[in-house]
Amino acid sequence: MKRITVLLVEDHTIVREGLRKLIELENDFEVVGETHTGREAVVLVKKLNPDVVLMDIAMPLLNGLEATRQMLKANPAAKVLMLSAHSDDAYVESANESGARGFLLKQSTAQDVCLAIREVHKGKKFFSPIISRRQARIQLLANKRAGGSAKKAASLTTREMEILQLIAEGKANKETAAELGIGLKTVEKHREHLMEKLDIHDTAGLTRYAISVGIIESSVQLTIV
Repeated sequence: MKRITVLLVEDHTIVREGLRKLIELENDFEVVGETHTGREAVVLVKKLNPDVVLMDIAMPLLNGLEATRQMLKANPAAKVLMLSAHSDDAYVESANESGARGFLLKQSTAQDVCLAIREVHKGKKFFSPIISRRQARIQLLANKRAGGSAKKAASLTTREMEILQLIAEGKANKETAAELGIGLKTVEKHREHLMEKLDIHDTAGLTRYAISVGIIESSVQLTIV
């Protein structure tokens, strides 16, 4: 029997180890790799070609949402199952928009984790039960609103998303330039475009926006510069 290969992407070692032990108890699963950064996850997907990527949303430097976009751009067949401690609608919507096949809460049971991996591997979508029920209610209300539509967030490029996250994590322009391997003036130009697109003109506002759409967690310690 061919096993379902899984790549674990989680920046908390104790959580990642727990997931690996849980997954390896199942005869039809095999953990083929693991990492604590979204940036390395993009590289590992190309190298290992796992059946399913179990991806944490909130990670430093490159979050799971942007890592998923980059993975799918390079490998559209990749199946990503997003993992988060938060069930906010903004997080779920952002995960859907990134191309993830499902959204699993960290509070999930072992049974739900295994079920989610199997369903996503089959090409189906999977949401933790509490999210699935809420999404159904939201969809029902949306269908009743004739012509109603939610305001969509501005469309940001991959580079702008990376820079937005680093800004929200308190990185100065020089630090951002060094992290991404680009010039300081390029960072400043991207920052200007971000503010224009989002109509947000200060770092604190960009940080609040990044939290509201799930790019970083509100619990992250931030330094506003």
